[in-house]
Amino acid sequence: MKVKIYVTLKPSVLDPQGKAIHHAVETIGYKGIEDVRQGKYFEVTLSDALAPDEARASVERMAKDVLANPIIEDYRIELDSEPKS
Repeated sequence: MKVKIYVTLKPSVLDPQGKAIHHAVETIGYKGIEDVRQGKYFEVTLSDALAPDEARASVERMAKDVLANPIIEDYRIELDSEPKS
């Protein structure tokens, strides 16, 4: 089972790297871009022996405790067995 984990800065947190990317893409001619926010993306492969609820609980804990800083970052998880929203 593949899991996708997206970690992004909370909207209220300044994103200097996103600002630098925004400036760079404007400089090379991309138009109409209002804002850029950068983040982290993880793909985790879990054993198919785990039940979906077990897998989600394990990945939620990993994202909260290891991958994201809950003070300044949000995270979103997608299990491949779940429909995309």
